[in-house]
Amino acid sequence: MNPVTVAWLSILAAVATGPAGTGAAGADPAAAPAGIERAAWIAGCWERISASFTIEEQWMVPRGGSMLGMSRTVRGDSLIEFEYLAIREEAGRLAYEAHPSGQETAAFLSSAVTDSSIVFENPGHDFPQRIGYRLAGPDSALAWIEGTANGRTRRVEFPYRRTSCPGR
Repeated sequence: MNPVTVAWLSILAAVATGPAGTGAAGADPAAAPAGIERAAWIAGCWERISASFTIEEQWMVPRGGSMLGMSRTVRGDSLIEFEYLAIREEAGRLAYEAHPSGQETAAFLSSAVTDSSIVFENPGHDFPQRIGYRLAGPDSALAWIEGTANGRTRRVEFPYRRTSCPGR
């Protein structure tokens, strides 16, 4: 899977034990319900601009138990790669589906969820095996991909800043 997949992503924990945002008193926040509303903070537009490329990622607000997203990486005037993304509720957890350009679709299930971070995992995937997103400030987030490839552990981080969504 390409680095754009981080494009969030990175994100979530545990089986739902009640309505989103509730949990047992004194319970570990990572074990709180993983309803789609827990990922609502990721909605909107994000970007990472470097000297050699720009990554744009956009997420729709939660609706119908899902959030849809898309990402593109451009270098100058050329599209390098793109990806269609979905986060959806599945059996009390959140599932992250990545549809990267030129690659097979991959799905990851939430393993940790808080009000400001989500981690998804798929131990059977080639690379990455983990995708995460963490809100780093009101207008910044860190997305990352991590796992083992060719016997070596790798982690690639993508710092994003919130930006206004382009429109007509």
